[in-house]
Amino acid sequence: MNIGIIVYSNTGNTLSVAKKLQEKLEAKGHTVNLEQITITGEASPGKKDFQFTAAPSPDPYDAVIFGSPVQAFSLSVVMKEYLEQLPSLEGKKAAFLLTKHLPFYWTGANRAIRQMQGASEAKKAEILGFGVVIWSGSRRERTTQSALEALSGLF
Repeated sequence: MNIGIIVYSNTGNTLSVAKKLQEKLEAKGHTVNLEQITITGEASPGKKDFQFTAAPSPDPYDAVIFGSPVQAFSLSVVMKEYLEQLPSLEGKKAAFLLTKHLPFYWTGANRAIRQMQGASEAKKAEILGFGVVIWSGSRRERTTQSALEALSGLF
């Protein structure tokens, strides 16, 4: 399967997990391209003073994994805006990779998943699942492995 991993990474954490996911999917025989969403300007909770310098198209892929950090108990404003500006995802499979700092899903992961799912469903994508990495403390390695297994198991 031709899979695109399209990721926005503010600090590099989400990107580092996306690279591991790419390796895992390639080891399973998939063709995988990792592409980054990049911006100029300021994007933070409550601020959307930015422009996309790279907004990769999902068109070449059979399936897309969208990766983003959780920021301020919500989906990153950059990923939210990116998903909203996409054309139709009809006929594509979609999955989500989220990274977050706080240890509980109710501190933003659940909301971010709903936001990604809603935006992708509005574009007619077939939602396969998600993986969440909790970046803080001793949970990092365990949740990274769990997310990688969950996401690679979808394909």
